Amino acid sequence: MKDTKADSKAQVVSEAVRRKKQTQSLEPRNAPVQDRSKQRSRQIIDATGELLEEVGLDDLNTILIAKAVGISVGSLYHYFPNKHAILHAMGTRWLEQVEAALDEIASWPVETMPLSELLPKMLKIKLGVYRRQKAILTLVQAMFSVPELRELDERHDELEISRMAEVFRRMGINRHVRERERLGRLYLEVTHSVFLVVVNQKGDRAKRTLADLESMLNNLLLGYLPE
Repeated sequence: MKDTKADSKAQVVSEAVRRKKQTQSLEPRNAPVQDRSKQRSRQIIDATGELLEEVGLDDLNTILIAKAVGISVGSLYHYFPNKHAILHAMGTRWLEQVEAALDEIASWPVETMPLSELLPKMLKIKLGVYRRQKAILTLVQAMFSVPELRELDERHDELEISRMAEVFRRMGINRHVRERERLGRLYLEVTHSVFLVVVNQKGDRAKRTLADLESMLNNLLLGYLPE
């Protein structure tokens, strides 16, 4: 029994050390303070987004990124230690935009807005966050599949689910918090997957897909709202 407890404790310590090292490997070499440094960091992140669309995740490397920015690889390493650190910064910036959209939704008079008005408004503001992010599909795939970025995917889910559960409460869905979180998870998974499709569609095709999404969610939520 003692050996089992000791092994379990050792595993916990080992996992904590691994997470700490992983976090440190993603931290910028020097946190940008001056405007020039902040601008350079933004240029690196923006160039990485452009390259993700062109070459994909597997072929992306710091040599290509440095060349796109117009700096040496050594200068690039002054800001970020590796490509995953840049992707982590890109994902963090995207999550900040997601949170800003959720903050705006939270500021609306949700309690008095009919679903026919609220739902399309929520979808529009969130879709805008997806459309503004370069290579969004590749980025979210990386957040899910790359171990160093997985915590971003978890943060995204927790953020969306908790915030939407509160929106549902304000809408009048008087269910236990766990049930509202279940609905939040369903809402997240459906909108997230469809938004990733819509951003790659054009014209009427995108409009029809978005209309179908709205129709599905409208029917779902109507079943939980008081008559």
